[in-house]
Amino acid sequence: MKTTTIWRGEPYPLGATVEEGGVNFAFFSENATAVDLCLFDDAAPGEEGTRVRLAEHTDQVWHGFIPGMKAGQLYGYRVYGPYDPESGHRFNGSKLLLDPYAKAITGQFHWGSEMFGYEMGGPVQAADLSRDYRDNAWCMPKCVVVADQFDWGDDAPPRTPMAASVIYETHVKGFSKQCPFVPESMRGSYAALGSPFAIEYFKTLGITAVELLPIHQFVNDEFLVRKGLSNYWGYNSIGYFAPHSAYSSTGALGQQVAEFKSMVKSLHAAGIEVILDVVYNHTGEGNHLGPTLCFRGADNSAYYRLVGGSRRFYMDYTGTGNTLNMMHPRVLQLIMDSLRYWVTEMRVDGFRFDLAATLARELHEVSRLSAFFDIIHQDPVLSRVKLIAEPWDVGEGGYQVGNFPVLWAEWNGKYRDCVRSHWKSDPGTTAEFACRLMGSSDLYQWDGKRPYASVNLVTSHDGFTLWDLVSYNRKHNDANGEKNQDGHNDNRSWNCGVEGPTEDAAVLRLRRRQVRNFLATLLISQGVPMICGGDEFSRTQGGNNNAYCHDNELSWLSWEWNAHQKQLWEFTSRLIRFRREHPVFRRPKFFQGRKIRGRNIKDVMWLNPRGAELTDHEWTSERLRSIAVILCGDEGDVRDSHGQSVRDETFLLLLNASHEPVPFLLAGQKAVRWELLLDTDLERGFLDDPLPCFAGQEMVLVQRSLRILRLVRGPLEAPRPPAQERAAENPASHGAASGSGRDDAGSDSESLPI
Repeated sequence: MKTTTIWRGEPYPLGATVEEGGVNFAFFSENATAVDLCLFDDAAPGEEGTRVRLAEHTDQVWHGFIPGMKAGQLYGYRVYGPYDPESGHRFNGSKLLLDPYAKAITGQFHWGSEMFGYEMGGPVQAADLSRDYRDNAWCMPKCVVVADQFDWGDDAPPRTPMAASVIYETHVKGFSKQCPFVPESMRGSYAALGSPFAIEYFKTLGITAVELLPIHQFVNDEFLVRKGLSNYWGYNSIGYFAPHSAYSSTGALGQQVAEFKSMVKSLHAAGIEVILDVVYNHTGEGNHLGPTLCFRGADNSAYYRLVGGSRRFYMDYTGTGNTLNMMHPRVLQLIMDSLRYWVTEMRVDGFRFDLAATLARELHEVSRLSAFFDIIHQDPVLSRVKLIAEPWDVGEGGYQVGNFPVLWAEWNGKYRDCVRSHWKSDPGTTAEFACRLMGSSDLYQWDGKRPYASVNLVTSHDGFTLWDLVSYNRKHNDANGEKNQDGHNDNRSWNCGVEGPTEDAAVLRLRRRQVRNFLATLLISQGVPMICGGDEFSRTQGGNNNAYCHDNELSWLSWEWNAHQKQLWEFTSRLIRFRREHPVFRRPKFFQGRKIRGRNIKDVMWLNPRGAELTDHEWTSERLRSIAVILCGDEGDVRDSHGQSVRDETFLLLLNASHEPVPFLLAGQKAVRWELLLDTDLERGFLDDPLPCFAGQEMVLVQRSLRILRLVRGPLEAPRPPAQERAAENPASHGAASGSGRDDAGSDSESLPI
């Protein structure tokens, strides 16, 4: 083993920091008795070339400076102290550990028994109590010393206002792995996501931000690897500063950092923000029987929430075996340092926090005033980026939709569930559906939040794809190897009459209409829409609603589209453009349902199919499935993304979630004229030429369909003329009302009887 010179160094910053003349190393451990820095000549399995004792110990940080060292050096740690699981300590100097602050990690985890800090094979009840003394350096990836230099040029964050955002959730590898429009050597990488094809795709689609599934270095669980599967989604973090090396096309010895930055720079240049899905609630080390990779060996009792008494076991609010100890100041510092690093050095624009309720737990309760929120809110860097919570965990009292503080937006699980239920015609959902459509004021208005606190979603990576949502009544997760027992059971899905793939033209047409209903609802709802990548062209996972372990064609996006998929992509793109052009659908303030000054009209009006305002009795009826709503865009309280008052047009939305066709009377007096812009019964969705309509006209919506009309002329506040007068003006309207609005299933021709 080689020897090397080490100087005193500094306890801050934590991690490996390239400085003039060498590299400073700083490593936190509150309860360790000694810490060795282990240096490696290459990433090949084997023992370290140099082992250096960090003799300096300041404020629970072990530190030293290696003169002459440069970026690219590989390293790890061995940490010494008591192996006493009953007291919460699991130190084991035989095990090489990753640096919790490593900025790059190279190599793979090799699942040998040496990866575990205890002797395997003993009685289950005492399996982890005896220490394993075998060296595991051959099993472990290595940390890489990284310099922060990068030419950002004139990069500037787009800073799209939250109210104007349209988020696209996608997986770095899955987006491009099968994409023929990206060079093969680049597919599945950060570089591919910043490639000219991807940039043009995102810009043409119209989204404003990509939300990336976890890109922190993560662990592929042993039980998955042994089944030939992997932790594809990446919710198993082990390096909170390191971009996952497998997503780099240029190398894993620090090149992954530069490639990630280049991706961000390219997306920013196109006006697209980058939001990271981050997993600070747990790590990839599992429960007391899990491997010793990083935090467990660095200082188990500091980093993890332990059960009282023996302290051998872990509190688990996440369903993964452990929970990070947010109440420890150094753990809180780790998370805050990580967040700041990704904003300041990697220049991301926001975060989506996985199982965010766990981060807010003080003792066992979820607290809106926890230290985590306090620190973020006063932080001059983090308080200015987009903060999105997955507002639940699996612990008691963990469902916290609507309860996060003012700076936060939330994945609105109630929106998802209600919209799904409503379009499958579940009874008693319409009143809540109306509330969700208007931004969920019942959840967010009470403490001063705005509609954009609600991140609206119908689907996400977790669950059915949008096409599978309308194609399956039950999950089909057999390929996961868990006897179809994993994944959600409450999917609120409907297969439209046939389970899974079918050649029935009528069923397929209904499924396509339902997909358009969901997308149209999502893009006209107040709040922030989030599209799950691939839903814009009806991708499928074959009914698997928990494809977390499939790094293969089941999860990767397919770029071979049929004619209907191309048509849906065009429809989705037009929907996003329509939303962008009309601020009435993305107001920064809630509708109030109050009269506009000087006019006999409200800012939002809810009508029954007969054109009259809904009564309280109608709202509470479980039979109510068909409603109309008028959104007044010219009432002076509509504002653009910069907060400036603007005039928009007034729109009439007709929504029929019934299983039968329903005739609607168009609102207004005889001078009022409307134009029909969109009908989800049409395969193309939008009309190429808006169809003129008039107040009092009877318009039939086929079962489970949605139409959008625009006011083009006339005072809307006056009452409708009597039925006899309408009939005299347009005798043909009654004949038109008898039509279903449908052509033969699968036909290319389309009709618009009104």
